[in-house]
Amino acid sequence: MTEINDALVEHLLCIADGSVDETAMRLHAIDADLAARTVLEEIVARAALFPGPSTPFVVQFDLGVPGERLGYRVTVSPEGGDVLPGWEQDPPWLTVRQDLAELLRAVYGPPGRYDASREIIVRQAPTNDMDAAWQVNLHAATLASYQLVKACSPHHADLAMLAVRFGSDKWGSHWYTPHYEQHFAPLRHERVRVLELGVGGYGSPEPWGGGSLQMWRHYFPRGLVFGLDIYDKSTLDRPRMRTVLGDQSDGEFLTSLAERIGPLDIVIDDASHLSSDVITSFVTLFPHVRPGGLYVIEDLQTSYWPGWNGNRASLDDPATSVGMLKSLIDGLHHQDIVRVEPHEPSLTERTVTGIHFYHNLVFVEKAVNYHQPGALWLPRHEHPYPTKPGGLHDRGQHASLPRPAEEGPDQPDLRGSAACVLNPVTWIGA
Repeated sequence: MTEINDALVEHLLCIADGSVDETAMRLHAIDADLAARTVLEEIVARAALFPGPSTPFVVQFDLGVPGERLGYRVTVSPEGGDVLPGWEQDPPWLTVRQDLAELLRAVYGPPGRYDASREIIVRQAPTNDMDAAWQVNLHAATLASYQLVKACSPHHADLAMLAVRFGSDKWGSHWYTPHYEQHFAPLRHERVRVLELGVGGYGSPEPWGGGSLQMWRHYFPRGLVFGLDIYDKSTLDRPRMRTVLGDQSDGEFLTSLAERIGPLDIVIDDASHLSSDVITSFVTLFPHVRPGGLYVIEDLQTSYWPGWNGNRASLDDPATSVGMLKSLIDGLHHQDIVRVEPHEPSLTERTVTGIHFYHNLVFVEKAVNYHQPGALWLPRHEHPYPTKPGGLHDRGQHASLPRPAEEGPDQPDLRGSAACVLNPVTWIGA
């Protein structure tokens, strides 16, 4: 495997955003061999999501750059794969020939069709009398060609499938993936930067954990994924997926990390779940989320558990995760709060534009909270509807409401019911 070069991967993502000519011109300025191997290793990683040969199978890639052809022997297998420079000595069972610039755009570019220069060549049988070994290899070549073409094409594996594939608890232990899909779908093909707090696997020396990081890496084919954990998880590092050793309770460290890898499009807190850590992380990292981005907090049940810095007695305690999130609701409506003294809106009041709660899960949207307050002519201190006999008191309490004309003696008396409370205007002037 080529040594992971984060700067190169990010540069290739940027290059792939251009037109065909722009991509080719910019690609000419960098090491073509290194770029080709980086792209092919991405293809091998994605190919694992699709059905392929049951045993290791070698495919010859023939990539065109100005003035020369570059050859690579790419192995695909159920256990992963490998990329080696060079050419097969014997006629290969499967050859994929394509311009490198176009292949780069197919893998790292925005969704589109990038196959104008692609040739897929399966070794032909000399006669129609193929023995069993030949048929096995032909079948493997057919599977591998499907696998590799799919890996170079925009695909839409849903998050639940990816969670199951890579062992993320976001489906099964929890049922979070449908909510993630709903909120993340508009960003799927963008060049996003994702930071997840908590990699999983705890302190095991084995390369355990990282299931969610792998899930994000494949869900966002053009994204850069970072995972923070208090244990060293560097054995999990892959192209476009990097782990960082650190503590989410350390605000200064989080600031330095965000300045180094940000601005961030998505932050997901799935780490200690201690309310104090959750609040520290949110206060520190939310300012580094890009406008249009999302901040997600999982496993909010711990906000009610005293042993996790939660509070089961005061459910609005701002020192708990949920209590802090509830305070954001008031900030979301800060323009309409009646105040005695002048008020300078806080950062979250100016930039939190949506808060979506699900069971033990919340999504906080960041943008410009530009909405104007309610119409200035609407009264703030007096009841909005005049008091009249048989109508509503000026403090909003129900008086003896008249019975509607269509309400007969056998109909239920709705006076004071939820129907009246939810829609009192229906009864005004009756």
